[in-house]
Amino acid sequence: MSYDQHQHQSQQIIARCAVVTLSDTRNEQTDTSGQRIRQLLESDGHAIARYTIIPDDPTKLTTLLDELLATKDLDAILTNGGTGISRRDNTISVVESKLTLNLPGFGELFRMLSWEQIQSGAMLSRATGGIAKGKLLFAMPGSTKAVELAMTKLILPELRHLLSELRK
Repeated sequence: MSYDQHQHQSQQIIARCAVVTLSDTRNEQTDTSGQRIRQLLESDGHAIARYTIIPDDPTKLTTLLDELLATKDLDAILTNGGTGISRRDNTISVVESKLTLNLPGFGELFRMLSWEQIQSGAMLSRATGGIAKGKLLFAMPGSTKAVELAMTKLILPELRHLLSELRK
């Protein structure tokens, strides 16, 4: 089956998503990136099954990801924040420890597209994605522009197709 046929066949899929913001300072009112992820998912016809903000703490993230990965009616986990290089940026090591299948193209393409917006600053991002326990798991930077880029150029165009492949 061609790529276009796969895309067409998967158009009826509605993803049930968890959105996780990792931040030591944001709350529901100030979490513009988490809000933007939710808006983009819902406007594309997907469902938000869970939304939460937790501190960028590896133990808390590990516990939350274990819980979400064990949730049967969840298809995708989308995190934002903690992907940089500061001492508090712990998201990537935890996310990578959960991945059973890495999708290196996500991070590579994200950094390539980021180059157009922030030039050499793109190399500071450790955005990653893949499959964990049969679910999609993506870690995006915390900036709203970065979230919009990842969601509109990479995740949303392929979300239904990825889930179609996972459900086979």
